Amino acid sequence: MKVPIATYRFQFNRGFRFADARTLVPYLQALGITDLYASPLFVARKGSTHGYDVTDPTCLNPELGTQDEFELLVKELKQHGMGLLLDIVPNHMAASPENPWWTDVLENGQSSPYASYFDIEWRAVKGKLEDKILLPILGGPYGSILENQELVLGLDEHGLYVRYYEVRLPVEPKSYRAVLSHRFSAFEERLGHSHEAVQGAATLMEEIEALPVATATDPKGMEERHRGTDHIKHRLWHLYNIYPEIKSFLDENIRIFNGAKKDPRSFDLLDQLLAEQAYRIAFWRRAAEHITYRRFFDISDLVSVRVEDPGVFEATHALIFELVKAGKVTGVRADHIDGLYDPLGYLFDLERRFGSPCYVLVEKILIGDETLPEDWPVCGTTGYDFLNALNGVFVDLKGVKRLDAIYNKFIRSTSIFSEVVYAQKKRVMEKLFPGEMDSLGLHLGVLAEQDRHARDLPPVTLSQALVEVTACFPIYRAYVRGFELRAQDRRHIERAVEEARRRNPSLDSPVFDFLRRLFLLDCPPGLTAEQKDEWLSFVRRWQQFTGPIMAKGLEDTSLYVYNRLVSLNEVGGDPGAQRLSVDAFHRHNVAMRARWPYTLNATSTHDTKRSEDVRARISVVSELPQAWTKCLNRWSRWNRAKKRQVDGEPVPDTNEEILLYQIMLGAWPLVTAEVSEFKERVKSYVIKAAKEAKIHTSWRNPNPEYERALMTFVDVILKASPQNKFLNDFLAFQKRIAFYGAFNALAQALLKIGSPGVPDFYQGTELWDFSLVDPDNRRPVDFTKRDRFLTDLKEGEAAGLPALLSRLLADWENGRIKLFVTAKALDFRRSNSELFLEGEYLPLSASGGNREHVCAFARRKGRTWALLVAPRLLTRLVAPGTLPQGHRVWKNARLVLPREAPEHWQNIFTAKAVRTTGALRRKILPLRSVLQDFPVALLYGVAS
Repeated sequence: MKVPIATYRFQFNRGFRFADARTLVPYLQALGITDLYASPLFVARKGSTHGYDVTDPTCLNPELGTQDEFELLVKELKQHGMGLLLDIVPNHMAASPENPWWTDVLENGQSSPYASYFDIEWRAVKGKLEDKILLPILGGPYGSILENQELVLGLDEHGLYVRYYEVRLPVEPKSYRAVLSHRFSAFEERLGHSHEAVQGAATLMEEIEALPVATATDPKGMEERHRGTDHIKHRLWHLYNIYPEIKSFLDENIRIFNGAKKDPRSFDLLDQLLAEQAYRIAFWRRAAEHITYRRFFDISDLVSVRVEDPGVFEATHALIFELVKAGKVTGVRADHIDGLYDPLGYLFDLERRFGSPCYVLVEKILIGDETLPEDWPVCGTTGYDFLNALNGVFVDLKGVKRLDAIYNKFIRSTSIFSEVVYAQKKRVMEKLFPGEMDSLGLHLGVLAEQDRHARDLPPVTLSQALVEVTACFPIYRAYVRGFELRAQDRRHIERAVEEARRRNPSLDSPVFDFLRRLFLLDCPPGLTAEQKDEWLSFVRRWQQFTGPIMAKGLEDTSLYVYNRLVSLNEVGGDPGAQRLSVDAFHRHNVAMRARWPYTLNATSTHDTKRSEDVRARISVVSELPQAWTKCLNRWSRWNRAKKRQVDGEPVPDTNEEILLYQIMLGAWPLVTAEVSEFKERVKSYVIKAAKEAKIHTSWRNPNPEYERALMTFVDVILKASPQNKFLNDFLAFQKRIAFYGAFNALAQALLKIGSPGVPDFYQGTELWDFSLVDPDNRRPVDFTKRDRFLTDLKEGEAAGLPALLSRLLADWENGRIKLFVTAKALDFRRSNSELFLEGEYLPLSASGGNREHVCAFARRKGRTWALLVAPRLLTRLVAPGTLPQGHRVWKNARLVLPREAPEHWQNIFTAKAVRTTGALRRKILPLRSVLQDFPVALLYGVAS
């Protein structure tokens, strides 16, 4: 197994292709990167900016380049000794006409050979939706769309279709007869029964009549339908092109089917034709209530894939296995593992099919004290757990407690994060997932009938209790696979049931007793094996929905509703927790070294709510609660008159206002030329944030007037003028925050590189990067500048390191200092890879004054040592503009090292030697020496 030493994430799209990545391989190697980490590379919807909307997993995306260009990229990587870590998407595909498998299912229903590929509930709803796929693609009610001629019947070489703007929907071949038979008697009478065109059309209608129905699922019927469908479409197109009579006849029929505006009855034919399809098109707002397939979260144009089916697994992973076997891909990152029916089974299947050990990561978001299941055959997660542990190092816990009161006073409400999450999870179940919850509720009622203690419980009570337990479930999902539960799963289930019981004293206690028995699979005596399997099936199905509900309730709602200190509002984070300390960071690293030494350590990803450098700045606010509250009061007072009224309320509200100020503090550019673009980025951000919060506007129910008022507020408060007291005051405070935030960011980068695990770098973050949530973080990256800067650094170091360090510190705003720290530390890590991949992790403590302002640890393997030292909480240590280094800052503070540590050390950044002092039982390193010339330190030593 090739374990990366450091990875670098590229977001491939038609603006950044294989050829572009190939030219950057030498730069990545010079930076110290050993593995390119690629976003999904398989065929996705045209114009996809991210690649997660896969339409064909069996081919590389032609928008990214040709097969030859991909091979050249792989060759370039190999020539530089680098690997390729590939992001794969096992959970879902695009529900798009561009997806040939999905299109086949729409055309042939359950008779499609691909019907089993997708997680479709054909009989989830009785009546008109039974045996149908609900397609929520219309921009308005179906009847209005139909009679406005927005649904257009057509014919081409691929058969009959219905087009809705850019969406092409296939027509079920058996319903071709409706189009062919319309006015056929008159057609036959005009041309005569023996006319070749008439005979050809009549024969085709007989063949259509004999075609098996779309609900046929027996192998013979499916095979006959498959062959017959191809023949019918080919034959129809042939007749249409050979016989002018048939062409004009069909053209006129299609015109008639397409109706005439202001004549509602003229659309009856097309309406009836659509009713005969294996799908039912509907207004997009109906998706939440009536969706008949499992989606990726609440995104209706992403349909879940049943990779638990061996045939589906093989078909969707064939190219992946080919690339791994050929050595072109050296590792994979499995996206959204929690969406799968059986994550462990899937990972075992991957391991089996890879044959030889392969570096595998899972996108798994861990909450609180949750740990990655130890029986998973993976190397770790994609790093959100590390991100949040590291983030806590730069947050002042005492300051956060004071921010609670400041925040609640500013928004004039008492906000507790756990209560926000509970409320928002219930809200998303009601608004985004009512259909899924109703389906689970109906199934729950059937199971209750099998338990004598639950059979009399009313269905409404069962459904309500199910919602409550789901809202109280503390993590994304459990991993129940059979009747023997893991201790961790049992603990989380019992906690959820008891919390739901506590919150709902008015609900009958027996309903929670039943749910506890059900989720713990404590089946009542007398259940048959088949009934027990039904209990297990329900639990496993429920597990697939707790993840999306947590994601939408916490990540995509609560983290935009609770805005006390938004540097803590990150994927996998818990802003309400108190695990914010150097000790907590060390405990995390010790645990990773013991169990997951090759896990990925990320600080920015394509999914983070804001970049690492934005968080590093905003965390400084926790150190300045008094200054922050004064700023808030002034800014709010000055900007009050700039708010527009919508529905009698000022826009933005105070909660949105405090979020906006923090985002501006964190992301304000260091380059004046970028300010104009930044203002537009902020406006885009506040609209997305408001829609995610779902208070005044949302994606489902947009409020254009409110959104315009938000953008107007941003425009007005950022307009430079002598009358705008806010802007000058804000910029002065922001400059102060940015200074301290820069040192947080340097420390963050260094600690990531040295911690147990594999450091990952999101594209562009080797310089200052002040990106916000996607799509802001998918903006093009200026790699030419980065390559030039790196070359200049290496040349500057050769010319004289002291002079280079002096320039880097004086001109820290240009970001070269972050690139210097990153490149030097990565080069050292690559040269000492065994030390960092396998070496011990030793937390170090400081003594003397200012000891709480440092985070330090050592890595040791044999006689080789590395020592990493990073400052923290600098606002109480140095004045703005004063570098945090030297005797004047660190005074008598010193690091305490183990007695077996080396006596002589060399600083990788400054090339200066440092020597320990002290008694026999311990060795001492004065911080004034370690941090004399540079604000962070990476020391190398060899024990005697």
